[in-house]
Amino acid sequence: MKVLILANNDVGLYRFRKELIEELLKDNQVYISLPYGRLIEPLKELGCTFIETKIDRRGTNPLKDSKLIFEYTSVISKVKPDLVITYTIKPNIYGGFVCRMKRIPYAVNITGLGTAFETGGALTKFVTCMYKAALRKARVVFFENSANQKIFIDNRIVVKEQTKLLNGAGVNLEHFSYQEYPNNEVVKFLFIGRVMKEKGIDELFLAMKRLISEGFSCFLDVVGPYEENYKDKLTDYMQEGWLKYHGYEEDVRPYIRDCDCFVLPSYHEGMANTNLESAASGRPIITSNIPGCKEAVIDCVSGFLCEKKNAEDLYDKMKKMIELSVEDRMKMGKAGRRHMEVNFDKKNVVNETIMKLL
Repeated sequence: MKVLILANNDVGLYRFRKELIEELLKDNQVYISLPYGRLIEPLKELGCTFIETKIDRRGTNPLKDSKLIFEYTSVISKVKPDLVITYTIKPNIYGGFVCRMKRIPYAVNITGLGTAFETGGALTKFVTCMYKAALRKARVVFFENSANQKIFIDNRIVVKEQTKLLNGAGVNLEHFSYQEYPNNEVVKFLFIGRVMKEKGIDELFLAMKRLISEGFSCFLDVVGPYEENYKDKLTDYMQEGWLKYHGYEEDVRPYIRDCDCFVLPSYHEGMANTNLESAASGRPIITSNIPGCKEAVIDCVSGFLCEKKNAEDLYDKMKKMIELSVEDRMKMGKAGRRHMEVNFDKKNVVNETIMKLL
């Protein structure tokens, strides 16, 4: 069987879907259509056939984006797949349109709702209509949290029988194995992700500045690419001595291993993989009390949940974490590891996905 995967970037596809692709490759030919990136070669080494398709991930011009319909029509006509799997909003919508028109079986993955659903108004209505048209004939629509699933069902984008709820992409418990808890002189907080407003980075910076001004012994490591408007802030905070910016890193495990607590005060997520990876490694988590984040934490047991867009509440939770003993933070980390083993084992997620696909 020929399986075609439509995605918007190589990093997410390789880091979070590699095990699923490996399983698909056992009995199928797998084609991948997405922009070229540094992890395309490893995906090809797995056995995938790569077809370059350019996508403006952040563009919001429907007329410009609609060109993807022609791109996907060309790709699908060339490959003649038996099944198409799509990830992220633009491949989901425009790939879904083409599959529906060509009557090709397709499976859609809702990895998060994004800004379009957060802002409301005309853009939300437009995207809702687009999704309704694109997903109507989908064989299955996968969701990473129940709140996103409910929104799609309540808005009649899909019917419940079409949907399948997964525990995100899961986490590879061997790759992200338990790491002994560190004995740092200062409490090291870690943020992994794009440095941007929607990840709660402004609230995190405010909370850190207050903790430092009040004499708390703590430090913040930041790993990931940044949006241009944060360049000066990162430089200033590094000069102040309480932050170190590491840029994008292929392997985040050394940073997780060295931290005392992982922090992600995001505004919206499908399922935050960095929360899962850090918890699997035995680190307590502070994250937003929102769908896509809260599932990774047993509040006050494996970490703390904080109110989104609330720097005061984030400060309180980070202060609580600092005031815990090393032994108590270690217990939290071990509880988080157990939570991942029971609920987020990637092997189980891959098996559930394959059962619905094939």
